[in-house]
Amino acid sequence: MKLKDNFLWGGAVAAHQVEGAWNEDGKGDSIADHLIAGSKNKKRYITPVISRDKIYPSHFGIDLYHLYKKDIKLFDDLGLKCFRTSIAWTRIYPNGDDNEPNETGLKFYDNLFDELNKSGIEPIVTLSHFEMPYNLVKKYGGWKNRKLIDFFVKFAETVFNRYKSKVKYWMTFNEINNQSDFQSKLALYSNSGITECPLKDSEKTMYQAAHYELVASARTVIIGHKINPNFKIGCMLAMAPIYPSTSNPKDIFKAERANQARYWFGDIQCLGMYPVWLKTYQKRSNWNLDITVSDLNILKKGTVDFVGLSYYMSMTVKVGDDEDQYYTFYEEKDKVKNKYLKESEWGWQIDPVGLRFSLNWLNDRYHKPLFIVENGLGAKDKVSDNNEIHDQYRINYLKSHISEMEKAIIYDGIDIIGYTPWGIIDLISAGTGEMSKRYGLIYVDQNNKGYGTGKRLLKDSYYWYQNLIKNNGINLEN
Repeated sequence: MKLKDNFLWGGAVAAHQVEGAWNEDGKGDSIADHLIAGSKNKKRYITPVISRDKIYPSHFGIDLYHLYKKDIKLFDDLGLKCFRTSIAWTRIYPNGDDNEPNETGLKFYDNLFDELNKSGIEPIVTLSHFEMPYNLVKKYGGWKNRKLIDFFVKFAETVFNRYKSKVKYWMTFNEINNQSDFQSKLALYSNSGITECPLKDSEKTMYQAAHYELVASARTVIIGHKINPNFKIGCMLAMAPIYPSTSNPKDIFKAERANQARYWFGDIQCLGMYPVWLKTYQKRSNWNLDITVSDLNILKKGTVDFVGLSYYMSMTVKVGDDEDQYYTFYEEKDKVKNKYLKESEWGWQIDPVGLRFSLNWLNDRYHKPLFIVENGLGAKDKVSDNNEIHDQYRINYLKSHISEMEKAIIYDGIDIIGYTPWGIIDLISAGTGEMSKRYGLIYVDQNNKGYGTGKRLLKDSYYWYQNLIKNNGINLEN
């Protein structure tokens, strides 16, 4: 029982986590370039000014900016059908509000996409992957300012026109729904460039910023389809299904509201309208958000072609003793452990069946093709004396999730475009800023401070995935 022949087996990265060369060839500094490295127990934080005595992992990445040809050769040998990356906004418009684009930055992505296409690897491109220009934060306050809609649309239109014959698959905002965790400073900053926001105003600010992003996304879809009707333009959601901790009806309703609160972004991008519960909630909150009739018409017209999703884990919630009538979802406060699931070293619940559940849930809700553009296990790898990396734990993780994905296709009839594990090559972890939290099937000799030979080594998982692609998936009969 095999998948369709044109199924896109691939791998995924993001520009700010791999490219490095953060201030070369006219590139401006992005919000990622102001994030200090952290760890499992130490949160990352922002510095308004770049300091010489601190570590900014995006500054070095894994130097894909200079080594992309060699890395693409490894991807080609692996048998990848597609490769997901992002375009660093600040390589194209260094300040975000520039009049003209940076030609050197445009040329870099010409070369990157040409190299991929030459190898028969389809580029899958995210427009905004946690790397908006920092100047837009300083000068305009980030996405809480309506002016950013025009800046983003201009950037999107520029790259759509430039690469209209080189890229078919696009996504607008990476994991746009992460900011539903509005009490997290890092989530608000990474998604929307918001730095100055009192905790009491964080929820209202998130809803306003997200609205502007959704309008920008819709306008981008409309313009993209005019530039090339064959473009496939999707949204990208961080999918983590939320389960009730018990069969108590209040726990079940808590989980329902938590899912609504995390995925209303997809409701708008796929269905073109705000859900009723959210309109009611915002009205009763007396926020008086800047949402115009024109905006609502744009949202209705600019729906996406497919749903891109990341999947790493599920979450479980329990109703609180002081629960309000809205069952407002506060992610860190409301989450509880699921006794039926194991966790990764970083405390992420490992739940392969949850992927199949998620694919069915999304299909029933949106009736769009789905594209799994992130899935993987962050772990510490050891290199043996003869330069081998035996990462059977990663193979087990990928195999169990791919098997559930294939069940969703074969037994449930879900239309899935492809699967791109995160990251196909070791990269900087966005959450912690560590290199030691490795996801790749290709090892990069580099430590958390950016030091090392940079040499690439092939892990056992590389050869396992190579064989899986060759056979177009797992034989579910066995």
